[in-house]
Amino acid sequence: MEQRISLITLGVRNMDAAAGFYEALGWRRVETQDGVVAFDLLGQTLGLYPLEDLARDMGLSPDEIGTGASTLSHNVDSREEVDALAAKAEAAGAKVLKAPHEVFWGGYISYFKDPEGHVWEVAHNPFSQLGPEGAFRWNGYG
Repeated sequence: MEQRISLITLGVRNMDAAAGFYEALGWRRVETQDGVVAFDLLGQTLGLYPLEDLARDMGLSPDEIGTGASTLSHNVDSREEVDALAAKAEAAGAKVLKAPHEVFWGGYISYFKDPEGHVWEVAHNPFSQLGPEGAFRWNGYG
């Protein structure tokens, strides 16, 4: 297996509301078949798929899936961008779990839940400079 992720699929109960949330953050959908919403990212795609269908595909009930103990992270170039994105997410319907704040390792982060309960981290890592198109790499670009 190559060291990459191609597609991140989020199981959602309300496709229209979930898609509307990401669109309110400024994301643009790509053309897909009925029943799927997709947003192309840098080298990956984020897909929204009905939770009932995702559970059936896995052979589980929707209650068995949960949202997992994980976060989806979005890195930005500055603390101000963390503040702005946390506010924009809240205005779009997210629940801010932890307001923007400094962390022990020298970064600046915030956590929010999208309307379906998926947890996002918005982070500024001064030690990992983003690539020209915003790509993230652990030790940065440059």
